[in-house]
Amino acid sequence: MTMSQEKFERFRSLHTRSGAFVIPNPWDAGSARILTALGFEALATTSAGFAFSIGRRDSAAALSRDEVLRNAKDIVEATHLPVSADLEDGLGSEPAACAETIALASEIGLVGGSIEDATGDPDRPIFDFALAVERVAAAAEQARNRPFILTARAENFLHGRPDLEDTIRRLQAFERAGAHVVYAPGLPGLEAIRTVCSAVTCPVNVVMGLSGPSFSVAQLEDAGVKRISVGGSLARAALGGFMRAAREVKEKGTFTYAADALSAAEATSYMADYDR
Repeated sequence: MTMSQEKFERFRSLHTRSGAFVIPNPWDAGSARILTALGFEALATTSAGFAFSIGRRDSAAALSRDEVLRNAKDIVEATHLPVSADLEDGLGSEPAACAETIALASEIGLVGGSIEDATGDPDRPIFDFALAVERVAAAAEQARNRPFILTARAENFLHGRPDLEDTIRRLQAFERAGAHVVYAPGLPGLEAIRTVCSAVTCPVNVVMGLSGPSFSVAQLEDAGVKRISVGGSLARAALGGFMRAAREVKEKGTFTYAADALSAAEATSYMADYDR
């Protein structure tokens, strides 16, 4: 069994066992190593966290496919855990581009990835239904013979279209088109989450750490959620600590922030080589 196949089997088993699991989102190799050391069972990349780390905005237009996959490869190589990738809109609007992205993602050792139906165009923020489904179908066809779990995202609630009925219609169509996991970020509450989970038969991913209500793993599991990610929120939490420290220095001329900083010894311990 190849390394990718072994990671895929572990990742797939997380989706089939009882209960929910958390898949946190590192933004670089160092944060991946820390999350691995903390005992998580799988990781997922974050386009937002990566974009912020290189001084870009989080959008498909701001990040090239080569850059996204290079960052994902760095994370894959920094951990023995299965890694799924935030592949934004498939890094191309046409179905063929989505399929090619899945192939390239698999070749660098990723065992999962998500394709969303957001266009990046503020005048037409969501792909038309038929094209959105066609894009997922093309990605699923490419994933079918690979050790790869495809997640399909319906982005209505993040783009000013709080239409639960259309979101469910899309998720159901994505599942029929071959997606292994479905995901609708930004759902407004537990009842909507429960409704989505009951409307599909495949595992559902929910993101925590966005603005709005926060729910525990136990609450989400009770609602039917299988997988819980945190998107760019860990990266933003790190930036929040950085900003508080920098403002203290600039505005007060003091350095008390260092008392709460990770020690150099502990940080170094997470960066030690591991046995792949």
